[in-house]
Amino acid sequence: KAIQEFESGDMVHIIIDPSIHRGMPNPKFHGRTGKVVARRGRAYILSVRDGSAIKEVIAHPQHLSPQV
Repeated sequence: KAIQEFESGDMVHIIIDPSIHRGMPNPKFHGRTGKVVARRGRAYILSVRDGSAIKEVIAHPQHLSPQV
């Protein structure tokens, strides 16, 4: 999962892998779906809706899975 690559605009699911602490997003976003906005180092910036607000979440690819 560490070698997954996503393009800007891809939809991904945030599925936290508890065995990897680096790049772990806040647990409240577990199970949410977001859109990849950009890449920052090895991590991705995601746009996720939280109620009526749109928030940016930074997560490593180990905690993401592509939407099929």
